[in-house]
Amino acid sequence: MTVLVVDDEELIRNVIREYLESEDYFVLESQDGIGALELIKENSIDLVILDIMMPKKDGYTTLKELKQIKNIPVIMLSARGEEYDKLHGFDLGIDDYVTKPFSPKELMARVKAVLKRNKEIDIFRHLDFELDLKAHILKIDNEEVKLTPKEYELLVYFVQNEHIALSREQLLSKIWGYDFYGDDRTIDTHIKMLRNNLGKYRDWIVTVRGMGYRFEIKDEIAA
Repeated sequence: MTVLVVDDEELIRNVIREYLESEDYFVLESQDGIGALELIKENSIDLVILDIMMPKKDGYTTLKELKQIKNIPVIMLSARGEEYDKLHGFDLGIDDYVTKPFSPKELMARVKAVLKRNKEIDIFRHLDFELDLKAHILKIDNEEVKLTPKEYELLVYFVQNEHIALSREQLLSKIWGYDFYGDDRTIDTHIKMLRNNLGKYRDWIVTVRGMGYRFEIKDEIAA
């Protein structure tokens, strides 16, 4: 797997490179958007980690041009954590957003999650839990579990982002869309219904206090 790291700060590029290479990724680097676009044209790249604030060509402009060249998954980095920046990034087609300063280990988890989401997975199984992503069918104890479309989308997104804390804001953006005018109660209500439908596996959806939810697969089954 090849990852392109685009950031004008050499120290940040070096840290990300070190962690990526420790996980056996091949790393390419660019200090600006112009160089990044050239590397994308010339190489087969599986993922781009892209900073917003850069000289010559900022991250948003680079992202727009990148998507016109190849449909490559993108994780955006930014020192700004405002809601508008995140939603604008998702609107332009990013797959995830990490605010500086960040934990390199968390970034690696997000890299793996994004690559996992973009890889064809037909069926996810653990114990007697089976999610068929092609047929859109969930089975528990070999019995089909009826989910609403939004419950199903939430479950798939959780499975694709195992171990990652997902904010309510991120879930609203990804599942309901950027122009949805709901609030946190929309997420919490659907999570409650999804947990009820998961039955003995309801504890796989963990509440992250003050933020949102995380999907953690456990071998211990709820009573």
